[in-house]
Amino acid sequence: MELQIVNPDPRYAPAALMEPARLGYIHIAAEVNPPRRPGPLLVRGRAKSRLIPRLEELGHQLEQAGGVEKVTIYEAVAIAPFSRFPYVKELADWIRFPRFDVVVLVETTSPDVIRDVQATPPYRALLDALGAHARRLHVVAARNAKRIGDVDKTRQGLFLFNYFVADDADVALRLWDHLAGWYEAETGLDNSTLLVPLEGESSDYLAINHARWDQSVPRFMSRQLLKRSFRTFVQANLAANRVGAMPVLYRLARSERFASRRAMPVLLAGVGLLLATIAVTTLRHRGRWR
Repeated sequence: MELQIVNPDPRYAPAALMEPARLGYIHIAAEVNPPRRPGPLLVRGRAKSRLIPRLEELGHQLEQAGGVEKVTIYEAVAIAPFSRFPYVKELADWIRFPRFDVVVLVETTSPDVIRDVQATPPYRALLDALGAHARRLHVVAARNAKRIGDVDKTRQGLFLFNYFVADDADVALRLWDHLAGWYEAETGLDNSTLLVPLEGESSDYLAINHARWDQSVPRFMSRQLLKRSFRTFVQANLAANRVGAMPVLYRLARSERFASRRAMPVLLAGVGLLLATIAVTTLRHRGRWR
């Protein structure tokens, strides 16, 4: 299958890429207590309230192991309505939706040491802790295939893990360059690492994109949904190339002692997301968003 770009626009030239990072990655994603329906996650729940401090403790222990650069823990703040997206809706009965409300990203000094890291007691303990609380666990060892820039995980922000499926993996990876160009132009994206499974690794997704913004959920959503080009360029090219993108938005997970500090921002994010959705629906109904 050949890559085709529909509605090309000089503003959305393929993203300028850096050399891929030489690190290895273990992406551990869990469905602990995701919402029954797509949308914002306003309540952490008892299971995650107990789990997050334990993951922080085990993540710190794992960072002391040889070959480990960093362990980062995320919790979801908004899960998209995957079944409405191009390509995904055609194969909704076959695709495993990434309703992951907790993610642990382990970065290693290189892909070559991943198996050694996975054999360590701290890693096994972390995986067991997640497995004890999760209804579904997805673990994939990966490398960085493409990079706009490193994702800053040292401070809070709005983080994305975007889970890709496609008829043709090579086409999907080449299309990513063009879609990243749209996100650079329209959302101010200046970082992103595209992770692909190591050879022989089993995964429900052909690639997982990681990125970060210094903005709220409603602002990020409005900068997509209220732009005509999101439909005519991003979604149109996903459909034309039979590629599915399933984004989940995250924050850095913090122990319960930070809960009062994060409750109001998350609540406001949920309200903002709802208002943004209503605005798009209204504009469509009036014929102003085509």
